[in-house]
Amino acid sequence: MDVTVALSEDVGSGDLTTQQVVPADTTCTAEISVKEPGIVCGLHVAEAVFKELDPELGFEALLADGDRIEVRTPVARLHGRAAPVLTGERTALNFLGRLSGIATLTRRFVDAVEGTGVQILDTRKTTPGLRALEKHAVECGGGRNHRFGLYDGILIKDNHLALTGSIGGAVRSAAGAGVPVQVEVEDLDGLREALDAGAAAILLDNMPPDVMREAVTIAAGRATLEASGGVTFDTIRAIAETGVDFISIGALTHSARSLDVSLEVL
Repeated sequence: MDVTVALSEDVGSGDLTTQQVVPADTTCTAEISVKEPGIVCGLHVAEAVFKELDPELGFEALLADGDRIEVRTPVARLHGRAAPVLTGERTALNFLGRLSGIATLTRRFVDAVEGTGVQILDTRKTTPGLRALEKHAVECGGGRNHRFGLYDGILIKDNHLALTGSIGGAVRSAAGAGVPVQVEVEDLDGLREALDAGAAAILLDNMPPDVMREAVTIAAGRATLEASGGVTFDTIRAIAETGVDFISIGALTHSARSLDVSLEVL
């Protein structure tokens, strides 16, 4: 992870406060803590921030990405010159809080479908420039990554279909691309057309659970089925129990609340 852009945004031409207040030769020990229950993620990025400012700074991770904590818990300890600790603090904590929040939200959804066999997927609704990190956080929370971008999988959506004319024709056109092909359908007629065209993966867009259950019966294992659209904690269990294979949730990355993390000099 290249953290230079994030640091330049915060530090600019220099950390004026630290430069003026803290003698350059001052050393310290500091501790990073997560102050609420959740799933830790982003320790390697926090370390990269501090190492960018001072390669000699000691960084000791006390937990691993993906670990669950139940109470306020120290997750890393730093030793060395105080200036890079203070200068890198906010950037490191921003990464750590954001990624831990995504991992924590993902785990809540994963826990909500436990025992159903459904797998939770992310989407491309990520923060520009942070997709790799945010998708890593989803994995740390027990979810799975959908396609990374437009280049490693085909997902034929409503706007593609509006320009191409038919589900079947679009599926057949995409079949020779040499990458996974998925098509979005909004009703059971669309599902049948996609199945007849040989679609191996079908996204059920905003279907109510009773219709999804019927879709699972119609597909009968001929294609994997992914539910998407408007998934909440109130609805996810019912969706999972329809028998679909996957549930994709944009909120994992676009609506996760950052965890509360802090750094304290000891």
